[in-house]
Amino acid sequence: MSDSNSSKEITLIAAASENNVLGKDNQLIWHISEDLKRFKRLTQGHAIIMGRKTFESMPKALPNRTNIILTRNRDYKAKDALVAHTPDAALKLAGTDPLPFIIGGGEIYSLFLPMADAIELTRVHHHFEGDAFFPEIDSSQWILSHQERNEASEGQPYDFSYLTYKKH
Repeated sequence: MSDSNSSKEITLIAAASENNVLGKDNQLIWHISEDLKRFKRLTQGHAIIMGRKTFESMPKALPNRTNIILTRNRDYKAKDALVAHTPDAALKLAGTDPLPFIIGGGEIYSLFLPMADAIELTRVHHHFEGDAFFPEIDSSQWILSHQERNEASEGQPYDFSYLTYKKH
């Protein structure tokens, strides 16, 4: 990692099922409003780095955040977002933000996992069919530092847990 990024705490933030499914057909499978509120609270005011498909799955760039899209397409342009072509370039676009968040999708999480310092994972306690996956968390490299279980409710049919991992 370059010196300009060594002062950053890179955090992967995701919601994944028990079998690590993130989504299917470029869409989230579940809707957990509490998790979306938590995502907003944690990422507001920070740089968020995502892949092109993740960006295109959203109605627009997320407000009050620096939206950075990582894509191999050199001609890609996006409204209200910055574009990078390498992970290092994406982190440079985060500027002086000490806490940039990696928000997906699966390929982007895998790219940033080796350089990440923390993972904020919402584990949805259910198995789903999907085509985008969160990478396996290697317990020899990561330690679970916090967990908070949430039970299913009327508007949310699945139990889920907030898991915070820190690099060993």
